Parts: sequence; C-alpha cells; structure tokens
Amino acid sequence: MIDNSAFEAFVYQHQDRVFGIAVRLLGDESEAEDVSQTVFLRAFEHFDRLDGNPAAGGWLRTVTTNLCLNHLSRYRARWRLFSQRSSDSAATGRSYEERLVAPGSQAADLERAGEHARLEQGLRRLPPHQRVPLVLFHFEDRSYGEIAGMLDVTLAKVKTDIHRGRRALRRLMEVDHESR
Repeated sequence: MIDNSAFEAFVYQHQDRVFGIAVRLLGDESEAEDVSQTVFLRAFEHFDRLDGNPAAGGWLRTVTTNLCLNHLSRYRARWRLFSQRSSDSAATGRSYEERLVAPGSQAADLERAGEHARLEQGLRRLPPHQRVPLVLFHFEDRSYGEIAGMLDVTLAKVKTDIHRGRRALRRLMEVDHESR
C-alpha cells in the first residue's frame, strides 16, 4: 500500500520539473498540465520502485518526454525538429544584456530572468517541428542522434530543423527585445 503523504511529497518535489519539460515540448500550458497528470499517474503505479530511488528524476524526465512526443505525434499535424539558442549567446556564454551589466548584481539577475522569460515565450511561439528538437537538444541534453531516433527522422533532418529553429527563435527574441 502506498503512503499518501510520501507520494504527495514526491509529487511536490518533482512537479515543477515535469511541468517545465512538458510545457517546453508542447508549447501549451493546458496540454502540459494534462501530460503532467498522466506522468504522475504512472509514477503512482510504480511508486513502490520510485520512492527513495535516486533515479526517479531521470525516470520522470524520460516518461514526460515520451508522453509529450506521443501527444505531439497523435494530436497535432506532422511535426519536425528544432533546437538551440542564438549563436551569439552560445559563443560567449553570455547574452548581450549580461555583457552590459555587472555579473552577480541584482540588475544582472533581473536581466537574466527577463531573457529567460523571452526565451520561454519564443519557444512557445515556434511551431512544434522546431520547438521539440530545440527543447530536446538544449534543455534535455539529447544528442542529434538520440533526437533523430526519438522522432524517427534522419540525422540530416534533425540538423536542418535545429538550425532553422535556432534562426526562428533568434528572430523572435530580437523582435521581442526591440519591442520593449
């Protein structure tokens, strides 16, 4: 028999991560809530093995990713791949705003939070065929080969879609930044 308070603590500990993965992959909060609930239903079914297991977080991440990919392939128009952030930020490791503001300051923290919010909004505005590969690559640390296998497409397709997704995301973030 499952200890309800232990499972409640388990859900509380992991709910933000599960929902974050789902909303990034699906781009819709209500769909992400549905998938998150399904993830925790499965966790409840396997809680005897997950409770106290250090691998529980990885198990939840895998289940969430797989349920999102299944959801996208079942309920949306055929989608392709996507990935990465602006090459400028990746090359320097710091955004334009971060380079203007002293590291570690409250202003720098606010700038990073603002850029993160713009990134999340930009990701949600991308079509699924670009958003999914970008999230898998950058947020889930999946390799191009893993993404190709998960999405059942060629490696070349993954690379192309990630490149195009990065460009689209960069444009969205630049437009959003200029409008502020």
